[in-house]
Amino acid sequence: NLSAFAFITSMEGQPLWVFGGLGFVLALMFLNWYLEAAKWKLLLSDLQPMSRRRALAATFAGASISLLTPNRTGEFVGRVFFVRPEVRIDAAALTVLGNLAQVLATLVLCTLALAFRVWMRAPLPVPAGWALSAVAFSALLLSAVAFVLYLSPGLLRQVIEVIPYLRRYDSHFKALDNQPRSRLAAVLGLGVLRYGVFSLQFFILLTLFVPGIGPVHAMLAIPVVFLLTTLVPTVMLTELGVRNSATIALMQPLGGAITGIATATTILWTVNVLLPALIGSVALALVRSKADVQVHLVSGTEVVVSGKGKSRH
Repeated sequence: NLSAFAFITSMEGQPLWVFGGLGFVLALMFLNWYLEAAKWKLLLSDLQPMSRRRALAATFAGASISLLTPNRTGEFVGRVFFVRPEVRIDAAALTVLGNLAQVLATLVLCTLALAFRVWMRAPLPVPAGWALSAVAFSALLLSAVAFVLYLSPGLLRQVIEVIPYLRRYDSHFKALDNQPRSRLAAVLGLGVLRYGVFSLQFFILLTLFVPGIGPVHAMLAIPVVFLLTTLVPTVMLTELGVRNSATIALMQPLGGAITGIATATTILWTVNVLLPALIGSVALALVRSKADVQVHLVSGTEVVVSGKGKSRH
């Protein structure tokens, strides 16, 4: 495994300040997911107000499930365990809306960066011609669709209800209609901030492990890598492979060492994807165990509440 080997060999004999940089990248991971939790908490404010701590635990739980789904689209499955059973479908719909905000922010910013990179005649991860045109067209089309659907949640609701199985939950999807424009703007703003955080993480790692490429080229390469990982369907380790391939294609022509590039992308994926998934699996196990059997004392009577009902004894 090139990435694992690159990580192990690159860490040998590193100065102390490199480990300080890695610590800062790790700290930014928590800021990254705190912003995601703030997005979800804001969207659910009318449905079920919750504490920041619970919202953060829910987002980590969603990360653990999403690791197994294409492009990490299954976050809602893990998050809904942290809301009341009667509003779980509503919360799932709002999770889709929050994810759409992040996709919109990422697509728009990354597409602009790709256009600027083409204008500068900098190296690209795909050949110029039809391949580049296909990437640019896909990015523009998806950006436009995401923009329309995000600013018109009612239209998003109609798209969801195209699936026959989901029509039975029509009343739950009305939560999408109750989002004011000011809240949508705030959630999108949080998405832009989150994009800035994980871009900063990647920039720090590239500066640490691929110092020969220069900060300008690093900043221009990062959005293109994120654009490709958004457009290309990936699951688990295949996402890491796409990131590695795109980053190497962008930076090797500029003098970047393959070992350093693989190290930077592997650390970023481990910190931002794998570690939150591990934390989320613990949070999910805890909340599910509490949901299975909860013991309360009500007027001196012990009440056991299960997922389907409750009994007294």
